[in-house]
Amino acid sequence: MYGTQSRRDLTFDCQAQIPILRPSIHARRANITVKFQDLYGFTVEGNVDDVNVLNEVREKVRQQGRVWWALEASKGANWYLQTQVSSTLTSSLKFSVLVNAITLKRLIRKGIPPSLRPKVWFSLSGAAKKKSTVPESYYDDLIKAVQDKVTAATKQIDHDLPRTFPGHPWLDTPEGHATLRRVLVGYSFRDSDVGYCQGLNYVAALLLLVMKTEEDAFWMLSVLLENVLVNDCYTNNLSGCHVEQRVFKDLLAKKCPRIAAHLEALEFDVSLVCTEWFLCLFSKSLPSETTMRVWDVLFYEGAKVIFHVALAIFKMNEEKLLVAHQVGDVINIIQRTIHHLFDPDELLTVAFDKIGSMTTTTISKQRKKQEPAVMAELDERLRRLNSINGDDK
Repeated sequence: MYGTQSRRDLTFDCQAQIPILRPSIHARRANITVKFQDLYGFTVEGNVDDVNVLNEVREKVRQQGRVWWALEASKGANWYLQTQVSSTLTSSLKFSVLVNAITLKRLIRKGIPPSLRPKVWFSLSGAAKKKSTVPESYYDDLIKAVQDKVTAATKQIDHDLPRTFPGHPWLDTPEGHATLRRVLVGYSFRDSDVGYCQGLNYVAALLLLVMKTEEDAFWMLSVLLENVLVNDCYTNNLSGCHVEQRVFKDLLAKKCPRIAAHLEALEFDVSLVCTEWFLCLFSKSLPSETTMRVWDVLFYEGAKVIFHVALAIFKMNEEKLLVAHQVGDVINIIQRTIHHLFDPDELLTVAFDKIGSMTTTTISKQRKKQEPAVMAELDERLRRLNSINGDDK
């Protein structure tokens, strides 16, 4: 799924890329920690129970793949694009489109097969449409134009490249570094307001492992930052990210009141664990195969999915968190959980069934409510910093 392998034709057998993991007899008997490589080339550590869970998940992926391929055969290769209800359609066609939309939402929450993921993401996220609005040579021209330019963003990118998933068999190679650099530098010039923010390196790296080409990964990053996520999340002062943290804290109090009250009593700041989730979109936290399942839904349903998943992680640990006595205990509980969350179905079931509905409109209202306080806080921080710098002169 990475490097030259990522350019294979999508018609290959979707079963072949989902191997069964088989720990040794000794490992099974002793239930010791074993290492194995996941579908995206990452080395994962877990006990035999984790391996069993992952094998069960992969069997579900194979079954889900058969459902998707059957729909491709019966409805057409791009049936999932026929999900927008238009007023110009006849009643019978509207019903057909509505059925497609309901089917698609359900299927995406159950997971897009890895072999179909590149083209489904590219179409449904809006990346294909965004790419179609510029000349065909846009990306190549951009990369050529900026290849020798040096900015604060390019310097930070160069600093972060070797720290982006070190040890990965493709990303941590000269070719992998060069490819990731082109995508990140290219985007830093496309949107100078964002430039480059630490965290984007991990997001872009995973996009490169999924998408068929480097250019497709660039357009996925573009649509993610410009259309899917909240504005200003990756600007210099991270104002959007600060807003998201405040919105999440309010949602936690509403959806998980017992947890929120207990964490407040411990004086625990949720941003200690959540900032990375919102900036890296779980790419550094969850196992990669679980992260991809979250992104399946993110690219279709939007940024509200991040809140659903973040709340689910707390909800899944409710009983443990309620008996935690120190801030360090809370962090350890959360980190142990997310690093071994090999079953995306368990996570997403909690995220959407137990957390309950959250509309994009509701979250947008919460953001507008929190924005003035965040901007006032950032302005005050800047004033204090300028005052200190003035005193030093």
